[in-house]
Amino acid sequence: MALYAIGDVQGCFRPLVKLLQRIHFDASRDQLWLTGDLVNRGPDSVEVLRYVRDMGAAATVVLGNHDLHLLAVAAGVSPLRPRDTLQPVLDTMDHADLLNWLRHRPMFVYCPSLNTALVHAGLHPTWTIDEAAALAHEVETVLRGAHYSTFLSQMYGDCPRRWHANLTGWPRLRLITNILTRTRFCTPHGDLDLTAKQAPGCQPEGLIPWFQVEYRRSRSVQVIFGHWSTLGQWNADGVISLDTGCYWGGALTAVRLDPEPGYFVRVACPQQVAPG
Repeated sequence: MALYAIGDVQGCFRPLVKLLQRIHFDASRDQLWLTGDLVNRGPDSVEVLRYVRDMGAAATVVLGNHDLHLLAVAAGVSPLRPRDTLQPVLDTMDHADLLNWLRHRPMFVYCPSLNTALVHAGLHPTWTIDEAAALAHEVETVLRGAHYSTFLSQMYGDCPRRWHANLTGWPRLRLITNILTRTRFCTPHGDLDLTAKQAPGCQPEGLIPWFQVEYRRSRSVQVIFGHWSTLGQWNADGVISLDTGCYWGGALTAVRLDPEPGYFVRVACPQQVAPG
């Protein structure tokens, strides 16, 4: 059995199939982790959702910000944006089943035997892995509950920026969601910045990649994430970044995690959206 992780697919079905063929993935024996953002921007979100869902227990997916946005649009609490390519999902006959499946995906996964975690964007520097799992579960519980549409209507926004364990209500859930699905940079004090999207080294003064904060408490665990296409493939600081800009015309990237860790495979992707 092999375990692979793959970066953000974002509706790029053909590159996904090509990459799985390249690594000889077999859902009857192998396992696949996906960093989230299965949908949007690319042309084939419906096909990606069906394909990954039909892998059953062989595929583990964490939710990304575009996945949550699809759920919010479908729930009628957010409009489609000009660059969204989500309408085909809403129009397909099996959209209810697909969206229900997506809504029940986790926000965070940790594998003790590999000492490896999976998240879409990142973790707060003050969080331990146990705390990250517990906080992610708070969001998962609401998202899977009867009043999930209320949560989806409240999740948008960049505030609060500073994590406190005593936060409550929607601000607490919003910040947990933003940290798990949108974070790239933060201040040395851990305040979240959701505006800077450039590669490390080009960010405004006073901002640090979340995984390079000196006091980061999850440093002893390998963290797999996506979301950050300008960062690209990164294998340092105890993390592996896998978003290599598939829908920008970059590549879709996989890394083998077990039993031969550190083996990266890429396939080139046709450009769906022009950078900038």
